[in-house]
Amino acid sequence: MAKLQVELVTAEGRILSEEADFVLAPGVEGDLGVLPNHIPLLTPLRTGEVMVRNGEAEHILFVAGGFLEVLPDKVTILADAAERAEDIDEARAEESRKRAQELLAQDIGNYEASLALERAELRLRVADVRRRRHGGHPPAQ
Repeated sequence: MAKLQVELVTAEGRILSEEADFVLAPGVEGDLGVLPNHIPLLTPLRTGEVMVRNGEAEHILFVAGGFLEVLPDKVTILADAAERAEDIDEARAEESRKRAQELLAQDIGNYEASLALERAELRLRVADVRRRRHGGHPPAQ
């Protein structure tokens, strides 16, 4: 069966590099599923969840914007920021969410606070998805 080489990179370095049989990413026009031999494309990403699956192994990651490039045998994600679900500090994300909600309630820095709130809530969602799927244990490698 054909596979995709998946690379997820940020300015800080490579977050993920592995083979996969399916990738799901948050495109700006909606979620985008990619299988091997997909038509080439380049699209911006919105903040959200990336899922990389290879057989039974599944990796869930948080991305904060960037770009997705798809070639028939390769997917490259150039993310503004990214974290593996298991690396998300839920307490810190919850604190960020509360701080953003307080700023919004005070009508201070609405645009920046809205972005911070969205990012914190999505980080918490990605961490929760991983916990529910894997019972709080790391996924099989």
